[in-house]
Amino acid sequence: HVQLVESGGGSVQAGGSLKISCVASGLTHSVYCMGWFRQAPGKERVGVATIDSSGYPNYADSVKGRFTISKDNANNTVYLQMDNLDPQDTAVYYCVAESGYICTRSMNYNHWGQGTQVTVS
Repeated sequence: HVQLVESGGGSVQAGGSLKISCVASGLTHSVYCMGWFRQAPGKERVGVATIDSSGYPNYADSVKGRFTISKDNANNTVYLQMDNLDPQDTAVYYCVAESGYICTRSMNYNHWGQGTQVTVS
């Protein structure tokens, strides 16, 4: 079965940077959407960024210009580089994956990681 394991979360001061990673295993399809969602305390889970099999990214307006999603196909790893972090970016960040060609933040993702905490103060 599909497993997504995140790493790299932590605490950082406002204006700082952090890079989180997600290693995927058990992917059985050749084409996948992967991405990151986040859930802040008391708020709904929202999509942050997605990336399709060709590497095309899609970002939420709130992170455009600050966050960069990328992936290493050889190692089944997706990354989220977060720059100029703001306290409002504080959340648990979840890696997601779903088979498909067209990747959006509003589509249904059946595979989720356990989450990694990012705290900005």
